[in-house]
Amino acid sequence: MKNTTVSIIPVILIGILCVLPIVLTGCLKKIPEDPHTVERTIVSDGLLRTYRIHIPPDLPENSTPSLLFVLHGGGGTGEGMERSLTLGGFNVLSEEQNIVVVYPDGIEKNWNDGRKNVSDPAHEQQIDDVGFFSVLIENLTQEFHIDPHRIFATGISNGAMMSYRLAIELPEKFAAIAPVAGAFPIDLVPVNISDVPVSVCVLSGTQDPLVPWEGGLVGFPRNPRGIVLSVPDSVLYWVTHDNCSTIPNTTLLPDTDPKDHTWVQRDIYTDGWNNTEVVLYTVYNGGHTWPDGLQYLPETLVGRTTHDINANTVIWDFFLTHPKE
Repeated sequence: MKNTTVSIIPVILIGILCVLPIVLTGCLKKIPEDPHTVERTIVSDGLLRTYRIHIPPDLPENSTPSLLFVLHGGGGTGEGMERSLTLGGFNVLSEEQNIVVVYPDGIEKNWNDGRKNVSDPAHEQQIDDVGFFSVLIENLTQEFHIDPHRIFATGISNGAMMSYRLAIELPEKFAAIAPVAGAFPIDLVPVNISDVPVSVCVLSGTQDPLVPWEGGLVGFPRNPRGIVLSVPDSVLYWVTHDNCSTIPNTTLLPDTDPKDHTWVQRDIYTDGWNNTEVVLYTVYNGGHTWPDGLQYLPETLVGRTTHDINANTVIWDFFLTHPKE
């Protein structure tokens, strides 16, 4: 019996890895097509790239809307990411507050977030995803008269790590980022960046089985996907870069849903250059999940989903108060 159990474990892990990218994008729950979201293509670095864009139907003429990029996780798609967040998500906020929301697609469903020794086409072919976002920003700014002080990025997992890379390499364009369930790739640490500060809001669970809170190998042991800093060190990187106070204002948030067996602490590092801040939402007992999102796989596989905070609201409230100066 012991030998049989051991032989089954790799098969189970392989099955999880095949299913995980699909459910990370919310495909388990069918949501009607949003009539105000359209598919588009653009050429970047000689490649035809795709993205979905949600345009507020009542966008005032001659307005200067904000621009928000929402990045899918590894194996996901922009459409899947949009559908997983539509109910009460960024599309609703888009129409309430005049935000142009973009759900871009990575090459072969992955982003080249800077990690080395990761076996997918985006990393192996060194796809210029930073250039892709730069082209998108330029084109969308011209079309919609985007406010250059209010360009933001968020994402989960591989998408979270890509948002870190965007802040590293395009700090003059992004006012703030909000990585969810994704730590700072160690291979980005030596990258030379300008001294332009970027506000950062991090949401991570202490029991994330895929992107470990304490840092190290990403993914399951039999399928490592690069190395990341610990979540506290990821936060410290930006606290140092933005020259924020190293002593945070700490608040234990109300445990509004005791049944999810999680609780959340917020640490705010203030007084950064140009009024930037770094905020960490620590989800104690939280897993590789989107706060207040779907429990897309059993807790035994991906960990718990907290319902004590709503990631969509937390992230946009942070962005709203952290424009680039």
